[in-house]
Amino acid sequence: MTPGRERGLTALLCAAGAGLALLAGGRPWATVKAEDAITPFSQHLTGHDLGGTATALALAGLAGLAALFATRGRVRSGVGVLIALFGAGVVYGSAAAVQRAHVLSVAGDRSALLKIGAHPALDVNLWWMASVTGGVLLVAGGLVAAARGARWPGMSARYERDGAPASRPAPRKDAASGAPEQDPSALWKSLDRGEDPTSRDAGREPSEEEPGAPVAGEPDARKAGDPAAPRNGRP
Repeated sequence: MTPGRERGLTALLCAAGAGLALLAGGRPWATVKAEDAITPFSQHLTGHDLGGTATALALAGLAGLAALFATRGRVRSGVGVLIALFGAGVVYGSAAAVQRAHVLSVAGDRSALLKIGAHPALDVNLWWMASVTGGVLLVAGGLVAAARGARWPGMSARYERDGAPASRPAPRKDAASGAPEQDPSALWKSLDRGEDPTSRDAGREPSEEEPGAPVAGEPDARKAGDPAAPRNGRP
């Protein structure tokens, strides 16, 4: 299996675990019935009503899932450890939420009738187990990311090249001589100065120290047609 595919399957595993925990958090986990109360009643308590710890940790697991794609190396392995811890928290929070004492305490806070000499019956369904399963999937995905995440590829390389200065192309070389090709504009300038374009120094800008270079403010004798004027520093 390629590292990219392994990363995708691990992300899918974490997303499935977090999604299952979030789905289960909105469903009834326990039902409290008080038949011998002054006014018989029944309460349905969801995972959110019983604390919402599992739901909050599942949301944190989703945030960690996004960080798996934005990080790399050891940082990604650390994110995997955090996801595994979030999953373990979902498992613990789900199991603690359906304890009898906790459920009756929450139900009593929602209805004063439960506290007036009633002996309520407690019925816990299997939705809390779905939340536990989601937490186990998060733990598994987080451990895989912690163990192998450093080998996975990062984000697409095209995002890393954005803003990088473009490299200047190297000058082409003449196939016959191996020397760099002359700039066409430099050849036109040499013709303007009256130089022979087939000579070795054609296309080279005259420097200030070069004999025969025209001085600023003085007329160029070669352009005036003076045959005695030196050309390219040679009489």
